[in-house]
Amino acid sequence: MQEQLVQKIVEEVLQQVLKNQPSRPDDGKIPIGVSARHVHLAQEEVEQLFGENYQLTPKFELSQPGQFAAEETVVIAGPKGSIDRVRILGPARTLTQVEVSWTDAMKLGVKPPLRISGDIKDSSPVTLIGPKGSVVLPEGLIIAQAHIHMSPADSERFQVVDGQSVQIKVQGLRPIILSNVMIRVSERYRLEMHIDTDEANAGLIQQGAFAEIVNGQVMEPLTVNEMPLVAKQAPVKQSIYHFEKKLLSQVDVLEIEAQEIVVPKRTIVTALAYDKIRELNKKITIRSE
Repeated sequence: MQEQLVQKIVEEVLQQVLKNQPSRPDDGKIPIGVSARHVHLAQEEVEQLFGENYQLTPKFELSQPGQFAAEETVVIAGPKGSIDRVRILGPARTLTQVEVSWTDAMKLGVKPPLRISGDIKDSSPVTLIGPKGSVVLPEGLIIAQAHIHMSPADSERFQVVDGQSVQIKVQGLRPIILSNVMIRVSERYRLEMHIDTDEANAGLIQQGAFAEIVNGQVMEPLTVNEMPLVAKQAPVKQSIYHFEKKLLSQVDVLEIEAQEIVVPKRTIVTALAYDKIRELNKKITIRSE
């Protein structure tokens, strides 16, 4: 557990160093990454699937800083079928999420909603099977909304904001325009657009292709839980959230809807978490033991 705390702190220090650095030359082109089906696991599910105190093994680094494809894979199963050797992406997260294409969903026999990563409330159930056990998730399976990761400097360069929906164009053998592509801005992001394999196949898009923003409808920045493109009742927001973990990171702050976050005195609050709290006009209260 101590190693995980150290890893999170190191990652946030690296993010602070990279803050406001443009990811690419100012040529207006955005690199495209095609995301195949994959799984993000919380540490609790890692241990249920692979054994007590198990740690994911990095296989190769991904484009986003601190992210990696793991050596480990799992089976994902639905009512009508299963898919073997689905890659796990690390490091472990605060919640477990499975991302598939619509083609994958038909094979599994489910109809997952189209969502921005991190918004799994009322999404589809799914079963994960590993070498040491299985996990039945009541929710967590989504089709990922096409989105563009970028740093604050890239956001200024492209004149877009976090939560904005844009239209992009991809040239090639089959030129294609994709609408409702969501902008996601963070100090920890490197410029890249993510689409799934169905979207890539529709436009004959391969890794290494580039996109260009052709139209953007400016809207107010959205929180993660406000971003889904399927209709659902807005949750009632809490005014105070009691956080009990040993480390509060900026990712945790983004996931907490309450305006006031109460943490124990022993909890480590990272610098980026404090920045995000100020940015979102939230309040943090240190509770004495």
